Amino acid sequence: MERAPTLPLTGERTVPGIARENYWFRRHEAVYRALAEDCRGARVLEAGVGEGYGAALLADGARRVVGLELDTPTALHVARRYEAVHVVRADLQALPLPDAAVDVVVTLQVIEHLWDQAGFLRECARVLRPGGRLHCSTPNRLTFSPGNALHDRPLNPFHTHELAAEDLAALVEGAGLEVAAMRGLHHGARLAERDARHGGSIVDAQVALALSGEDWPGALREDVAAVGVDEFDLRTDDVAASLDLVVSAVRPR
Repeated sequence: MERAPTLPLTGERTVPGIARENYWFRRHEAVYRALAEDCRGARVLEAGVGEGYGAALLADGARRVVGLELDTPTALHVARRYEAVHVVRADLQALPLPDAAVDVVVTLQVIEHLWDQAGFLRECARVLRPGGRLHCSTPNRLTFSPGNALHDRPLNPFHTHELAAEDLAALVEGAGLEVAAMRGLHHGARLAERDARHGGSIVDAQVALALSGEDWPGALREDVAAVGVDEFDLRTDDVAASLDLVVSAVRPR
């Protein structure tokens, strides 16, 4: 079966196969790869499947992966492109699964798009079996939108509320889950070198040109296209300075 083409780039989600989007794609892929081993042999729910590449990566070792997506064209795309992912159209505020139905819930770069973040996490806890695990990532408000408070409207038009580590932990614990680890995604040594070549931040360089509409210089195009998934570090130290937060939590037995 011929694979469906990649979804168009709208700014709401990252997609593979676009050179100028490669930094953001690899940044997200790094977290999926870090979680893949915990999903091996498990019944996995991805709440907010997006383009589907992450669910497909997890499905390579998982017992079963169900991906939820509200947008009809996106859900159809995932079903056509990634046959190993079982796609269900659904509102994430009311997960269409019975209690204790899955071993792992993965929801990456999703919660910042939702208005009822606490309700969403309660639903994630409900569908987890006792002892099941939640893995949730989100941009770190302290570095993604520095200076913003929790209830400030983010500059990103697709986000509702952006979280710092303590905000995310409080929401997860409020849903009845026990935080097992709070990790932060950082640039590794090679990305730090790329940062230095672009005024101290390859991210800021990309954002500035996106806002101005100016052409990208060749050096930036080359550096962004060359970023690899192994250039990011996911670790428990210096979480406040991380790019993205990744919380792992357990439903008590």
